[in-house]
Amino acid sequence: MTERLERCYCIKFCQKLGDCQVETIRKLRTAFGDDTMGITQIKEWFNRFKNGRTSVESEPRSGRPSTCRNEHVVAKVNAVVMRDRRATIRDIAEEVDISTFSAHSIVTEDLTIKRESRLNLCRSC
Repeated sequence: MTERLERCYCIKFCQKLGDCQVETIRKLRTAFGDDTMGITQIKEWFNRFKNGRTSVESEPRSGRPSTCRNEHVVAKVNAVVMRDRRATIRDIAEEVDISTFSAHSIVTEDLTIKRESRLNLCRSC
């Protein structure tokens, strides 16, 4: 995160100096090598600063909050798994009302169930 902010400050600095996008991209590649942002991202940030933006922080994003991986939800998933060891990830996700990705993460990381023979992990979900 701090590396991205550092690069955004560099883009802002180059834009303030009057550099064009091509010069800014060249300078960032010289300074950071392969560890720099993509050209499209550099151009987007450059144009944001050119249009008057002052902050290098990303805009808040809309969407579902990432609150589905808490103790309460982990306990619900655990209850479903203990009740039906053959439940698929999709079944667990639907019953607990979370995404299949979250259900899979909880099962494999929080509950540390790793063997597919102990739980039918539906990989095609």
